[in-house]
Amino acid sequence: MPSIQDFKPYVVVVGAGPAGLLLALLLAKRNVPVQVIDSNKSVPQQARATHYASPAVYELQRAGVLDEVRSEGFSPGKVVWRKLDTSVIAGIDGTLMKDEYDRMVCLPLNRLCEILLDRLARECHAVVSWGYQALSIGQENDKAWIEVEYGGQRETITASYIVGCDGANSQIRRSLFGDWEFPGKTWNEQIVATNTYYDFDKYGYDDSNFIVDREHWHMAARISKDGLWRVTYGEIPGLTSGELRARMDDKFHTFLPGKPQPHEYEVVNFSPYKVHQRLAPRMRVGRFCIAADAAHLCNPFGGLGLTGGIVDVGGLYDCLAGIYEGKADDSILDKYDEIRRQKYNEIVDPISSSNLRRLFDQDPNTALENDEFLRLCKKAEKDPVLSRQMQRGADALKHDFTQYYKT
Repeated sequence: MPSIQDFKPYVVVVGAGPAGLLLALLLAKRNVPVQVIDSNKSVPQQARATHYASPAVYELQRAGVLDEVRSEGFSPGKVVWRKLDTSVIAGIDGTLMKDEYDRMVCLPLNRLCEILLDRLARECHAVVSWGYQALSIGQENDKAWIEVEYGGQRETITASYIVGCDGANSQIRRSLFGDWEFPGKTWNEQIVATNTYYDFDKYGYDDSNFIVDREHWHMAARISKDGLWRVTYGEIPGLTSGELRARMDDKFHTFLPGKPQPHEYEVVNFSPYKVHQRLAPRMRVGRFCIAADAAHLCNPFGGLGLTGGIVDVGGLYDCLAGIYEGKADDSILDKYDEIRRQKYNEIVDPISSSNLRRLFDQDPNTALENDEFLRLCKKAEKDPVLSRQMQRGADALKHDFTQYYKT
């Protein structure tokens, strides 16, 4: 990795999360000079998304990290919807996709970031700068800049393009549109995400389990090969983090299989949060673009936020690399804005919203009768062709931006 003092980036990426690091790696491998800045000192370790559907896997392969991700992670088997008594309503068999190169893979997000950082360190066209706090932005016809604070000092970083991959509270989005201009809604439901060691296998749980219940709706999904599970559940709105933590053991005793006592499981991460469905007014403003959580948010049930964000940066990479190499003019970024916002409105928002409502907004005893999606899952249990079609549904998030190249 080159010295920052002598480095002249063509693209500055704000945010060293999975989206920002992946975009930077794709660009650097294409010989596009790129600098990543982040206000943190290192990769955060809190509970976050873990499942990468086929469109995201495609981008990981393009970045050259898929083999390492698969080696450390795993491909989930079945996903099922259950009642609170653990009986299965319907499910989808992921093992049918075992021979597909882009089958789903699971790996905790912090580990993916570490893999991406390691690969970036080997690239002569990339610099990663930690502890850089974005303050303000500006642009002219031929350049964009960002003012940052580092170690108590202010400096200005200039590039041809600046991309905000700085998460839900994105400073880039707020600078472009205002602090409160992020159209959409916040769900009333309180979410608590935990990383928990517990022996779900003893109770016949599959790799991903969604429990349908008006009060104790939750998800239990395997996220590592050493027995770590993501347990995410709904809670009473309006409680403090401390109050939610104090209620957790009773909640686990009520809804986890086997009704465990606290000494029977180990919680290594506890993260309460509110969930949103939001989309920025635009994803391109002149020489600034935004992507992933900086541009749009959705609830985590179904993994569309993570996968959609990764697909964003794959498309943006094709656009920026095309401009850099003279294969496209910058109007291609308007296509990026148009298409990625369309994908959110037509796919991510409605499907992720249905995924969440499916858990708490129906009677589990009549869910199979009333829920068209669950009926389709039930039919697919005996129809491998239909099952594969359903599991490839996320491919609709993809879009080939190279079709807009001039050559």
